[in-house]
Amino acid sequence: MKASPPPAPPAPAAPTRIAINGYGRIGRCYLRALHESPHRADYRVVAINEPADLASIAYLTRFDSTHGRFPGHVDTTPAGLLIDGEPIAVSHATTPEELDWAALGIDLVVECSGQYGERRGLQRFLDAGCPRLLLSHPGNSGADVDATVVVGVNHRQLPADARLVSNASCTTNAVVPVLDLLQREIGLEQVLLTTLHSAMNDQPLIDGYHHTDLRRTRSAMQSIIPVSTGLARGVERLLPALAGRVKAKAIRVPTHNVSAIDMVLTLPRDIEPRASTACCARPPRAPSPACWPGPTNRTPRSTSTTTPIPRSSTADRPRSAAPACSA
Repeated sequence: MKASPPPAPPAPAAPTRIAINGYGRIGRCYLRALHESPHRADYRVVAINEPADLASIAYLTRFDSTHGRFPGHVDTTPAGLLIDGEPIAVSHATTPEELDWAALGIDLVVECSGQYGERRGLQRFLDAGCPRLLLSHPGNSGADVDATVVVGVNHRQLPADARLVSNASCTTNAVVPVLDLLQREIGLEQVLLTTLHSAMNDQPLIDGYHHTDLRRTRSAMQSIIPVSTGLARGVERLLPALAGRVKAKAIRVPTHNVSAIDMVLTLPRDIEPRASTACCARPPRAPSPACWPGPTNRTPRSTSTTTPIPRSSTADRPRSAAPACSA
């Protein structure tokens, strides 16, 4: 009697099909990060919607003044991009309704234009056939999205039926893992956050009539400019135990990437000077190494980062009693 053959291995799951809406700095960084990710086989960008022309899209994909050349072959077809031979359809719609998202056969749209923050505007994507929407920025309020997630803090609490999800802001991703741990390990009475943030595209290179905020009419490359920030609201949205205890301010500085965040904390009791940063060596809830802000003994950087960093933030340990985070 012949032995029965071993069962065939299960077929690999089909990759998640993703569309990017808005292919500016964030959209291009998203494609690059996914291309460099060890989980690349599990996700495939199949569509990009960006009003700019295809030649410009291809050029700025190949060459990035901050991050360097794209780590793969970039070509074009009449229908869009070819990334290492894999096609990505490119469209140039300016409203969600102009595209038949369902016809693209996608599982997720990553909203990187930054133009939509209210639920009414986000709902337009769902009404046009988008199955789920992931925002690269915060919603205008907690009620405008189904969930706001910071990986390593609350990603396991994401409801299965959530269709409008925000990944919060870059600075929120930097400070919330640190504050979450310190609040549970030590306790926090008051938090003051000061963000030194790189220049952004709502600032002119030279003085000009660029913004109704007169500070932002001055040259981004010559000025240190205080601006408003929603960081405190973002922290309290993720850590409601700190509601009413967080204040934040932001200053734009003439660098082209990343930010530094100074944290001033009022604690409920006296502690050893380095006790707060020692907490960073004990990651909570076994998060992914890619999201935990491990402490560093290296001298903090004085130049902006141009190479990939596999963490949301890095806590500076040696020169201050409390952590200073770099996003």
